Amino acid sequence: MSLRLYNTLKRQVNEFQPLEGNTVRMYTCGPTVYDYAHIGNYRTFVFQDILRRYLKYKGFQIRHVINLTDVDDNTIRNSQAAGMPLRAYTEKYSQAFQVDRQLLNLEDPEFLARATEHIEEMVKLIQTLLDKGYAYASDGSVYFKVAAFPHYGQLAQIDLSSVRAGARVDADKYDKDDVRDFVLWKAAKPGEPFWETPFGPGRPGWHIECSAMSMQYLGETFDIHSGGSDLIFPHHENEIAQSEAATGKTFVKVWLHSEHLIVNGEKMSKSLGNFYTLRDLIAKGYNPSAVRYLLASVPYRKPLNFTFDGVHQAQQSIDRLRNFHFRLTKESFPAGANTVLQARGQEARQKFEAALDDNLNTAEALGAIFAMVRDGNTAMDHGDFRNGDRGAFLDTLEHWDRIFAVLDDNDHAKLVKFGLIKPSAVAAVDSGAEAGKDAVGLEVGNAQPASMLVETLSDEAIEKLMLERAAARRQGNYARSDEIRTNLLKAGVILEDTKAGPRWKRK
Repeated sequence: MSLRLYNTLKRQVNEFQPLEGNTVRMYTCGPTVYDYAHIGNYRTFVFQDILRRYLKYKGFQIRHVINLTDVDDNTIRNSQAAGMPLRAYTEKYSQAFQVDRQLLNLEDPEFLARATEHIEEMVKLIQTLLDKGYAYASDGSVYFKVAAFPHYGQLAQIDLSSVRAGARVDADKYDKDDVRDFVLWKAAKPGEPFWETPFGPGRPGWHIECSAMSMQYLGETFDIHSGGSDLIFPHHENEIAQSEAATGKTFVKVWLHSEHLIVNGEKMSKSLGNFYTLRDLIAKGYNPSAVRYLLASVPYRKPLNFTFDGVHQAQQSIDRLRNFHFRLTKESFPAGANTVLQARGQEARQKFEAALDDNLNTAEALGAIFAMVRDGNTAMDHGDFRNGDRGAFLDTLEHWDRIFAVLDDNDHAKLVKFGLIKPSAVAAVDSGAEAGKDAVGLEVGNAQPASMLVETLSDEAIEKLMLERAAARRQGNYARSDEIRTNLLKAGVILEDTKAGPRWKRK
């Protein structure tokens, strides 16, 4: 089946094929590195990772660029407030972005492009626009002449009749529907970093950065440009105008935009106290894999309502998947094969692929997998599962995880690696003393060390842990509840939450 994607420019779903050969050239608007990226940003980055992984799954080669905006109004303002050079200030958050990407299992792009390392390309592009009459200089700055580009507004579907001749905006961002000439190059101000150019000292505007960097690595026309829906106007609209004015060619074939993330039904805002980074969630005891799962669980073109209950449910869903994978790989089953079950495993793969082919419908893809997990668990519990049935179920589960990337139980190892928790954070000393708090202030309580949880655990010890888990859930301490489940799994004890209550069994 062919992949179909919703193109914001055309306002319709179309079959996707690369412009040239089998290689998809794709650009992602990355973060502005003046602070830690928040979970709304990562909703977009997870969607883009699902897209990237599924394109590879379909057999395409990928040439992917993600940019880092390390010079703009925000980075300059914050670096000055911190009393730090711009590069030193932005490096901290550039590195944090890279760590967060690894925590969320986001694949590396082929090119990670810093704006400050591509000033030469930006200057050349601005000079071309000046030479062609699409730009003009004023007071040391250079502006794009919106009225000179007749197709302006095609992406955002904006009426150009509201354009006021000569009205300009000098900020990197401006209000929705405020169509004015936008800045390409900003004249140097006292104390700000600047570069010398033929049109004077200064630094680039935000919009020119992405046009210059994308065309540098992907060519004047490329396949996919993605970002959050908040970037449609003015950022992406301005990218189209300046790029197509300079080259006379179509800039991008397919524009993909993910919808907003809200928190408990409200817009995320620091003033409302509902603004979260990935590190904030880790400090509250949530696993990065659960955050990734939650952000991927709602199709990218639908708004996602983030709640802590939703993260907890995401962790439960991951535990169920991992438990099922554990059973498939570790349990003993009678010899033979059940052709009905084998067909069920193959059917689930077809269904999840069909869902992703339908404009990356991640919700239906998850539904197909969990229906398979339910059928497989039921067959195992009733003694109907055979050794010869493993292959079809494992094949589907592992193919699915090539895109969703949540099966590996490596959250703790990664958090320790990057210093976000201490190695002792999930385990007390052998005497059973409290482990205290980890590096980010996460209370870890009286967790037993994983090394102590061996398959010789008595039924009594398991039941005691089950009671502790139930108490933790009643108190809302889901981090401890999930930890107990994970440690039991490592000890060879499979825990399943059912309508009748939790149950356990040894592998």
